[in-house]
Amino acid sequence: MQELQLIQELQKHNPFVQKRVYDRFVKRMFRLCIRYVSNEADAQELLMNGFLKFFNSVSKVEYRGENTIEPYLKKLMVNECLMFIRQRKMNWVLMEEIADEEITSDFSGYEHFDEEAIYQLVLKLPDGYRTVFNLFIIEGYSHKEIAAQLRISENTSKTQLFKARMLLQAELTKLGYSYGT
Repeated sequence: MQELQLIQELQKHNPFVQKRVYDRFVKRMFRLCIRYVSNEADAQELLMNGFLKFFNSVSKVEYRGENTIEPYLKKLMVNECLMFIRQRKMNWVLMEEIADEEITSDFSGYEHFDEEAIYQLVLKLPDGYRTVFNLFIIEGYSHKEIAAQLRISENTSKTQLFKARMLLQAELTKLGYSYGT
């Protein structure tokens, strides 16, 4: 069934199609949720809330080609996770200001990453580091957007990302990944 047909059937609240869409995206959306909250029970609850909101608001989904549903679901799940994080009133580790030129640490010099190993390392990051890392690196938000969504300063967003990258690089080095070309 094409995505346009799926969306049309979802808008009719067809339970068979809802189950089909759920089964198609549940694993990816769960991995997304657990990247933000790291607790399986919380991630499961956010996942269910996200799917319920999706099915209840599917009338607002505009067909934009064969890859319409997943980006909409991802944005909805990220928003669910961020609302959860804000409600928990996460304590952000305030760091000294770091000059912009110091915030260029990346992973481009590492060779042959094991994606699952990196995923597991991201899950182990402290909450603030993990949240900003996910939003900036994976979801593509700017520091300004992150600051607005999390109600923190842009500098806090930058330092959280910097510290997350430093921790991940240290852990990758411990696992035997070498930096350099």
